[in-house]
Amino acid sequence: MVDPQVMREQFTQIEGKREFLVKLLEQPNLGTLRIDVNQAIEEVDDLIDEFKRTFPDGATGSNF
Repeated sequence: MVDPQVMREQFTQIEGKREFLVKLLEQPNLGTLRIDVNQAIEEVDDLIDEFKRTFPDGATGSNF
């Protein structure tokens, strides 16, 4: 079983990477990479949603 603190840290990292992708999407010179960045954001959002559905109470003691 994964330590709750480790899970919390990994989830926080994923959320931080999503923010990076959003900022990257704002760059005007992405060209066709914009499609890939959009897809990555969607997949991270799906992962976050799945985590919250799986652990609706945060399961790790944090305020997800």
